[in-house]
Amino acid sequence: MLERRGNRTVSVLAFDGMSPFELGCVVELFGLPRPELGIPWYDLEVCAESAGPLRAVGGFTIQAARDLEDFAAARTVIVPGVPDVRGEVSPGLVAALRTAHDRGARIVSICSGAFALAAAGLLDGRKATTHWKYAGLLQERFPEVRVDPGVLYVDGGDVLTSAGSAAGIDLLIHLVRLDHGPSVANAVARRMVVPPHRDGGQAQFIEAAVTPVEEDDAVGRTMEWALAHLAEPITVAVLAGVARMSPRSFVRHFNRRTGTSPLRWVISQRITASLPLLETTAVPVEEIATAVGFESPVTFRHHFTRSMRTSPSAYRRAFNRRSPRDGHPISAGERLHEA
Repeated sequence: MLERRGNRTVSVLAFDGMSPFELGCVVELFGLPRPELGIPWYDLEVCAESAGPLRAVGGFTIQAARDLEDFAAARTVIVPGVPDVRGEVSPGLVAALRTAHDRGARIVSICSGAFALAAAGLLDGRKATTHWKYAGLLQERFPEVRVDPGVLYVDGGDVLTSAGSAAGIDLLIHLVRLDHGPSVANAVARRMVVPPHRDGGQAQFIEAAVTPVEEDDAVGRTMEWALAHLAEPITVAVLAGVARMSPRSFVRHFNRRTGTSPLRWVISQRITASLPLLETTAVPVEEIATAVGFESPVTFRHHFTRSMRTSPSAYRRAFNRRSPRDGHPISAGERLHEA
């Protein structure tokens, strides 16, 4: 069975009493054909422990065509939740997760699915997340797990966990980005009408999401200004000046608006701006670092590796599709200006 599965196979667990949203997100991302992308897409398999119809929240049933053996044999294995966060995870599911992990599969959880990964011992000694309302219970039940309740998702390489519902979409698009690069991930996000990239470290819960119009306008205008001036030195003082606020007030309003700090957001935007340059040009990394506003190539490589879990050069080798006959690439500055 394992022999017939390639790197494109994704399995997702269905279970009795499940909420269908998280399962639907996985089906939408990996099960919907996408011929417009011009690349081989994923092979999705919906799996379950039992062969009978499974009751879903909302009064309908799900019939899964695959079992736990198929579930464990996929390249990417996704647990979108558990029936009861206080209950025991079945021995069969624990065994399937351990089997999948031992053979090198990528293990993913959405929302309460982290409880299944923890029960299988896959989160011991690792940083992980789940929905903020379950975080305390996850830590209590599995003290070896380093639970972070404040982030959207945690990419641990072979094991990835996400917070509730919509954060699962962020993690799933992150998987597409890892597999196919940001251009493909952005195309899929556009089709789903969701943001193409939210940093996994962004806060799950943003205090005071509804703020006065004047504050929203000031922060929003400042973000637009920053995106148009990434190549320039940008400090909190500079941003606060654009917003016509004191630095302390600007940081507070920005954090309430976005769930992150101004400088962390700027770094994230600079990394995002560097991706098409790495994907589509042969411009040296040093020049790209300058074009997107990093003080030095060393700083660029540091932040890029921390965010993308690979170096700029390795990323370019994986995702640059330029033809050898494209002998005279545009400069990084021109490309950034066009973007």
